[in-house]
Amino acid sequence: MSENKRLVWAEVAPQGAKALFGVHQYVTTGTDLPNELIHLVFLRVSQINGCAHCIDLHTRDLLKTMPFEKVALVPVWAEVPHLFPDKYRAALAWAEEVTLVSETHASDEAYAAASAAFGPKDLVDLTITIAAMNAFNRLGAPFRLPVKAQA
Repeated sequence: MSENKRLVWAEVAPQGAKALFGVHQYVTTGTDLPNELIHLVFLRVSQINGCAHCIDLHTRDLLKTMPFEKVALVPVWAEVPHLFPDKYRAALAWAEEVTLVSETHASDEAYAAASAAFGPKDLVDLTITIAAMNAFNRLGAPFRLPVKAQA
């Protein structure tokens, strides 16, 4: 068990962890999506879901390729459209739509906008990216995975 007395899910269910990390591996190495876009989507999905571990991790990943000023504004990306390219904005909008699917029902309008920005394979890969991060968030937050940030 971890310091916070919650299970370390990957140790308890190593086969499940292997399967989930296999999806992560596909997303990060087996798609044509830009690495920066993947980490941007990972971060935004994690912000929506409130997973501290994933927010910490993907902020650090994104800061390797994106200036702090842009990363800080990811939660309000729609208010600063000049900071993010059209494709990134489309990915962020679709990430929010899919992550909040119980509220949005993946509307026809949102699907049309995402389809206009991404070809069929990239749209499926983007949606797998979103789904994978949602799965990781649903393990990271309940089991309180640690963050690297220090007081």
